[in-house]
Amino acid sequence: MDGKTLRDAIISGANNMSNHREKVDELNVFPVPDGDTGANMSATMSSALSELSLTGDDADVGVVAEKVAAAMLRGARGNSGVILSLLFRGLAKGLAEKPSATPVEFCDSLGKGVRAAYKSVMKPTEGTILTVAREAYAAASFCADEGGDWVAVFNTLVEEAKKSLERTPELLPVLKKAGVVDSGGMGYLCIIEGMKSVIDGNGIIPVKSKTEQDSVVVDTVVFDESEIEFTYCTEFLVRKKPDSVDVSALRAYLESLGDSVVVVDDDEIIKVHVHTENPGKALEEALFFGELINVKIENMREQHRNASAKAESKRNPSKNKLSPKSPEEKYGFVSVVSGAGLEELFKDLGVDCIVRGGQTSNPSTDDIVEAILATPAHNVFVLPNNKNIILAAEQANKFIKDRNVVVLQSRTVPQGISAILSFNPEIDVRENSVAMTLALDKVSTGTVTFAVRDSDFEEKKIKQNDILALENGKLTYVEKDVTKALLKITKKMLKGDSTYVTVMYGVDVPDSAAEEAFNYVRSKISNDVEMVLVNGGQPVYYYIVSVE
Repeated sequence: MDGKTLRDAIISGANNMSNHREKVDELNVFPVPDGDTGANMSATMSSALSELSLTGDDADVGVVAEKVAAAMLRGARGNSGVILSLLFRGLAKGLAEKPSATPVEFCDSLGKGVRAAYKSVMKPTEGTILTVAREAYAAASFCADEGGDWVAVFNTLVEEAKKSLERTPELLPVLKKAGVVDSGGMGYLCIIEGMKSVIDGNGIIPVKSKTEQDSVVVDTVVFDESEIEFTYCTEFLVRKKPDSVDVSALRAYLESLGDSVVVVDDDEIIKVHVHTENPGKALEEALFFGELINVKIENMREQHRNASAKAESKRNPSKNKLSPKSPEEKYGFVSVVSGAGLEELFKDLGVDCIVRGGQTSNPSTDDIVEAILATPAHNVFVLPNNKNIILAAEQANKFIKDRNVVVLQSRTVPQGISAILSFNPEIDVRENSVAMTLALDKVSTGTVTFAVRDSDFEEKKIKQNDILALENGKLTYVEKDVTKALLKITKKMLKGDSTYVTVMYGVDVPDSAAEEAFNYVRSKISNDVEMVLVNGGQPVYYYIVSVE
């Protein structure tokens, strides 16, 4: 195998991963908005494409492998992306300084990647991408050792990956119960299938054409935010009472609250759409006509700001780059967080640089490196605040030479807050690391979100759009009402020695609704517990609850 063949094979693998990104996302078992494995693996693979586009046909195989591995490590997103980058890092180490590679050398390099990937995970779980990569490598290596040519080796690699993927539900009961295979393993199979196309002589698999949604962003931000007269786009259905009165009265009331009013009266259902500053009043009035179902409230100003920022980022990516700063202070902090309110909170606590990201939006290793270099400190503490970002943060250390980086294992926003509150500028790095790590276990995290799909998870029957309450990442309650879920998860987390509760509400919760829910929960909890409400502005989660 020469460099051109490896280059084309990796491009084909990246394209095939991109083509199947949504399919891989949909395999995520957990019913919360967490389906980002395909997106993370696709982004990680795609990070190498710009490097490959500059690589000539005469490049050595070792040079190609090294360029790919370096780009992927910097662009790695999420745990699956980091593991994928380590698999290719092993390939680079095994093929270093080689002008070309034999099947045996290639398979030996795959083995180096598998071993590196296993070492990167504190407690490797079988039935994941690790298993699929390991078993596929072992079979392909045996084939190469027996004299198999390139076509035979890649046939074996792909076929064994398929078999291994089919076995993942037997190794992970949660997969078997959900009736799916592992998403990371599926992503890995897509990549090596794409590579196999080049080895078989069928050429590079092309990227499928972009959907219309890819071009909508610019169109949605051509107007000024001041043109939005009413903030909340409110939609819901009303299951009518048997003796329901003429809905024209509802329509007239809604028109007094806002604009873009649509009220469709069916035999059993009333469908309502309105732009208003008071969605709570619209819902309250609708209750006179029947039972509310399928309520959706969206902040159009926030949508506009997000779309504008995204469009500006595409037009001028350099504008968002953080400038590197020389280390001058003793200590500095980098935190990963999403939501205007939470960003301000962490800045107020002393964080120097914010990396925007979190659930469903994992930043790359390069994003974290950029933030570390923009922090003017000799010792930089990094708070990932999400379990799927920790590995990417840990990889950032490999690119930092002029300062000491300490990645704390914060898996939630409340843990990150607890850690930074335990920081003491008068003690040394090691003492601070210990103190902040101990602080992670002193806080419990509750989250209230919604189900993205029907599921049978942990003996709970879940329907799409059900309200889910989780305690420290474990699904605890399935409800129909957000406020009820908030109350139940808060009370569940309270212990005899709990003294402080912080409720952070998300971008999809209007201020008035959050205050009403907070006051309701406050009324149900002992006065010995101090409670505070914070506008976090976070996506995905209606509420994040911190109990200390």
